[in-house]
Amino acid sequence: MPDNLAALRARYPSASTFKFGDSAALSDALVSLVRRGRKTATCSALRDFGKDEPLPEVGRRDICLNWDDTPALVIETAELIQCRFDEVTEEMALAEGEDDSLEGWRAGHKGYFERNGGFSQDMQVIWERFVLVEDLAPGRSAV
Repeated sequence: MPDNLAALRARYPSASTFKFGDSAALSDALVSLVRRGRKTATCSALRDFGKDEPLPEVGRRDICLNWDDTPALVIETAELIQCRFDEVTEEMALAEGEDDSLEGWRAGHKGYFERNGGFSQDMQVIWERFVLVEDLAPGRSAV
């Protein structure tokens, strides 16, 4: 199993790299949720994609990094939905595995978006369902 980013890029040549969250603690918590099978989706502001960060694509495999830039996971995008923040459904929110209700998801994500470029109820988001392909933690393997 590849254990460094160069080897992973060779193995997954079309992969982008990304991190969950906006702090080490949040990143660690979200990676842990993916490892436990609780987090199978994520949501990002459409405005955050562009030249340096390409939009996700169904079928593409991407490398999730730990906060310290070491590889953590490889995921494959299974479904994409572009919608307004206030159109995210309870089913979509619960698939993110971070909260037990749509209201909790909205509160947490509102705070996240406010910290990272601004928030509005009608902002466009990209919701992404994914499958875990490979867990790169020591002792873990392909799923």
